[in-house]
Amino acid sequence: MKSTGQPTINDVARIAGVSKKTVSRVINRSPLLNDDTRRRVEDVIGELGYIPNPQARALALRRNFLIGLVHDNPNAQMVMNVQQGILEALHGTEFELVVRPVDRGSATMLVDLRHFLERQRLFGLVLLPPISENDTIAKLCAEIGCRYVRMGSAPLDDNDHMVASNDCEAVRAATEYLIDQGHRRIGLIAGPHGFRSARERRLGFEEALSKAGIALPRSMIADGNYTFESGLTAAERLLDLMPRPTAIFASNDEMAAGVMHAARQRGLDIPKDLSIVGFDDTPVAAHVWPPLTTVRWPIASMARSAALKLTAGLDGEAIVEEPSLFLSTLIRRGSVAAPSA
Repeated sequence: MKSTGQPTINDVARIAGVSKKTVSRVINRSPLLNDDTRRRVEDVIGELGYIPNPQARALALRRNFLIGLVHDNPNAQMVMNVQQGILEALHGTEFELVVRPVDRGSATMLVDLRHFLERQRLFGLVLLPPISENDTIAKLCAEIGCRYVRMGSAPLDDNDHMVASNDCEAVRAATEYLIDQGHRRIGLIAGPHGFRSARERRLGFEEALSKAGIALPRSMIADGNYTFESGLTAAERLLDLMPRPTAIFASNDEMAAGVMHAARQRGLDIPKDLSIVGFDDTPVAAHVWPPLTTVRWPIASMARSAALKLTAGLDGEAIVEEPSLFLSTLIRRGSVAAPSA
């Protein structure tokens, strides 16, 4: 089998009778192939003398094989889960992940981000909340010609450019679960101001109480910023109330763990004296005692879908539509019981 000129990935795919994506997977040692296909492609590569040249491909595309992850989020576990989902999607491909934290409060944030995108020549960008909620950043990506997907707690864009969860509905269901257990004095530890996730979760909480005819005094709401320390401080405020709440919903698991710590410092039994519900279902939820009842946020699955949206259609492959909406679900564990009084 002979070829004229420099063989290309198209030549390999045509002669082996496979797609260019399959050839790329063979080159990148992807496990998502059977042995017969792998051997057939490797034989053709050897006979043609094809040498993959990612630099040349990147030059032709005017983009590097880099997927960027931009965030300004204090929840380190959330960022790790997102990275896990993206890396699952990129496994066995030519793509690598570049993580870029930013300061959304900086006056130069947009300029800095533009310089980053132009310097790195990213193939695509995943935007985490609350950065993803900034329409100006989405317009910047479109202007530069960089693919982007926005992650959020509610729909933010068209399906090609976003993945979203149903935070409001999920928290409403979690709060209704507390109400069904007999709780009427339910405190809320809200998330950071300016975060859509915090707003959606608070809205779901308030809707559940309103539907049940339960008043929500402002004193039963304490602000947090998605960290353990802020959950501890907010819980102290709520537990100082007389009468104190019999249940607390914390807008993420880190803050819920802070609530548990504050309750134990006061000698309160969980869940006999205080029921606690979190949000995320991070590893901490299953490791604390009692195990935390929480809303499972499918953040890794959302991130995986976001990365697959960005890399779809490369090398002329048919684009398969990836899901854009993901459902959060209540995971019932040992931190909730009927109020003792």
